[in-house]
Amino acid sequence: MSRLLYIEASPRKQRSVSIRVAQAFIGAWRQANPDGQVDELDLWSADLPAFDQDMLDAKYAVMRGDSPQGTQVAAWNRIERLADRFKAADLYLFSVPMWNFSLPYVLKHYFDLLIQPGITFAFSPEDGYSGLVTGRRAVLAYARGGAYSEGTGMEDYDLQTRLLEQLLGFIGVTEVERIVAEPMLAGKEIAEPALEQALRRAQQLA
Repeated sequence: MSRLLYIEASPRKQRSVSIRVAQAFIGAWRQANPDGQVDELDLWSADLPAFDQDMLDAKYAVMRGDSPQGTQVAAWNRIERLADRFKAADLYLFSVPMWNFSLPYVLKHYFDLLIQPGITFAFSPEDGYSGLVTGRRAVLAYARGGAYSEGTGMEDYDLQTRLLEQLLGFIGVTEVERIVAEPMLAGKEIAEPALEQALRRAQQLA
């Protein structure tokens, strides 16, 4: 059975372009995979723990080859449960608006929790870093008010795709597909055809 994890990073809900594109993908994916399972993770309503001292101390204990101790144990267990849910998926779908040229802070928070030694990445002096979440694919539904794709002259401001795809690649998810809806704050004669194109691409990818 195929398992899709949909990670929603926009708080705008019904007014969100990235969510609309992601839902188009989900609808088509359900039709193509009637036995598949969709797990939806809304980062704005999820109980994401603070990455506090206990979690940080547990992380460094693991990096030293030790085990978390005392209050670190419960903190590390929360990390492991979050990562287990992520690693249970075969396919990832992200809805991601551009905030200040980059990612919403809740999505960065999620990855700060997820990217942990021995869980989603490994390190050795001989081989350096290696991702442990391999054999999966990701579909990334991006929405931007302006235009930042290749040929716009604004490519250097696009930290949105650069950061998300670097984080995914670090943990081993290197097979990614982009769906970009831009420029959504342009006039209707520009924004509406761009959105329709993104919706069609989402359905085709699914």
